[in-house]
Amino acid sequence: MSKQPTQGRRRFLTGIGVVATGATLTATAQAAQNHGGQHHDFVPQRHSEDAWLDANSASHRVFLDSSTTSGGITALNYANNILLGHAEGYDGSDSDYSIIVCFRHQATPLGYNDAMWEKYGEQFSTSMRFNDPRTDAPFKANPMRMARGDFSNRGNTIDMLIARGISYAICNKATRSISAFVSRATGASTEDIYQELVINNIPNSRFVPAGVLAATRSQEYGYSLLYAG
Repeated sequence: MSKQPTQGRRRFLTGIGVVATGATLTATAQAAQNHGGQHHDFVPQRHSEDAWLDANSASHRVFLDSSTTSGGITALNYANNILLGHAEGYDGSDSDYSIIVCFRHQATPLGYNDAMWEKYGEQFSTSMRFNDPRTDAPFKANPMRMARGDFSNRGNTIDMLIARGISYAICNKATRSISAFVSRATGASTEDIYQELVINNIPNSRFVPAGVLAATRSQEYGYSLLYAG
């Protein structure tokens, strides 16, 4: 006779535990939902300088960030692989993608045209630690515009990818530093070199205040960020 009330109390206490646990889970879920709602309500400030990031109607957006010599080369390979995978796996076309390749830090000279490489190739090759593997001499043209089979870019050149819709961002901050480096090596004016570089960029490219800044802003415009090295 005495066991029944005890069992009843146990069932009652267990029930209270279930109710309490359920209430706790509900409160936790609601708090998480509220926190998530605040996050999704965030709208980044827009700047006219970033409008170019939104000037396309592609279905997919990717920002390929590179800060090293090998990273600049790898970024070209990644761009090709994305387009190739989209075509083979999704029956898609190149026009479905807006891909920006960013050359910053050590990779920045890849954003300058052949005229600049002919003039300052020794300094560019030194800063990138990247000589022509055939001659071990500094390049006299932008190596990523050369259709050669002895580079790790596997034939994916800057111009070939432009033809497929790829665009490029070049770090202005690094360009300032490179101008000073070239100036020390040649004795020419740092400002003159800088002005020369900023009007001799590769086709379908633009200078951005800082490559790292462009990488962060691109995500505010719906780009997936992929670091190439």
